Amino acid sequence: MEIINRLESEVRGYVRSFPKVFTWAKGNRMKAEDGSEYLDFFSGAGALNYGHNDETMKAALIEYIQSDGVTHGLDMATAEKIRFLETFENVIMKPRGMEYKIQFPGPTGTNAVEAALKIARKVKKRPGVLFFTNGYHGMTLGALSVTGNASKRGGAGVAMPGTTPLPYCGYFGEDRDTADDLKALLENSSSGLEKPAAVIVETVQGEGGINVASFEWLKKIEQLCHEHDMLFIVDDIQAGVGRTGPFFSFEPAGIKPDIITVSKSLSGYGLPLAITMIRPDLDIWSPGEHNGTFRGFNHAFATAIAALETYWSDDQLEKETLRKSEIIKQRLNAMVDAQPSFEAEIRGRGFFIGMDCAQAELADEIAGECFENGLILETAGADDNVMKVMPPLISSDEDIAEGLDIIEKALATVLERHGLLNSAA
Repeated sequence: MEIINRLESEVRGYVRSFPKVFTWAKGNRMKAEDGSEYLDFFSGAGALNYGHNDETMKAALIEYIQSDGVTHGLDMATAEKIRFLETFENVIMKPRGMEYKIQFPGPTGTNAVEAALKIARKVKKRPGVLFFTNGYHGMTLGALSVTGNASKRGGAGVAMPGTTPLPYCGYFGEDRDTADDLKALLENSSSGLEKPAAVIVETVQGEGGINVASFEWLKKIEQLCHEHDMLFIVDDIQAGVGRTGPFFSFEPAGIKPDIITVSKSLSGYGLPLAITMIRPDLDIWSPGEHNGTFRGFNHAFATAIAALETYWSDDQLEKETLRKSEIIKQRLNAMVDAQPSFEAEIRGRGFFIGMDCAQAELADEIAGECFENGLILETAGADDNVMKVMPPLISSDEDIAEGLDIIEKALATVLERHGLLNSAA
């Protein structure tokens, strides 16, 4: 750690929460050089939905490398790109009745968002984009302009015009439908809201604190976009690829976004890969108008193909994720109910679950105690007030029970430290 502290920029983050030198990772387990072992309920912030070093993907990657397959090819045609597109179409899009053009921007989520914003503005010839409170879409300037967090926005150092925040589902409580607020603004010529090119939304806000939009609310936002000539963009970078159960988080809502951004676990192996899915009639890019040196990473295509064929040729992974999700939520709710002095809310979908602590500082403290006891997880929300429970989707019932036992022990330790523990629980 001395080298890290001396040479790495002060911007480093996760190494502060998990101050170990990790040397090995497999499935949902990690080991550090001092011999300590950890259960992973972090999943690479959603980039490792299938866990670390999946054997099938590893074999596909090794085979591709040993065959001297193309590593770097810009956006030239490669055999592996064609295989990925065919697999994605046959395994994901066709069974869902989806028709989209696939754009390969730079290989990270924020690159996919940048492409989505640019094509929306180009199509509609309007600069404005609406986004939602607590939303997070990336750290480059365009994506940051539709991100709510003040500290992240402040890091830009420049003004970010052209976007307008709106209250997310439930932002003012259950008794107020914020989709109706947007409807009123759009229909009132004196509201001051100029018609935007698009609306961008997460169905479940990850970094914003595991805030879950209702399916009815999402349908209303989609309908408003149709009625007012705005494009509907769903950022499925963290909530997608099975994190909430189905491959796309928006599937149960029955909506059809105009543009979809996908990244994180798309490669399956933690390799960088991102796509922007564009309704075909909106694909009006001129050749090379939006490009990047590392778009279309062929090693990531190789592992993504293996992941899609292994996990998405049927609905077993989705069913198991949803079944185990109920176990997690029931157990976490029981922990909260057993401690009357501890105010917290459990919310989420699939393996995307949060414990929102009324005393914000307790979330980080509980997460830190979990790490001391061999469990890796992170916090989110405006004040890091939400402890995120995000196991890899391949986690067994036994793994989940083990992790929840650690959380329960950590919770009791922290509450006792603050004089809040109900010892009769």
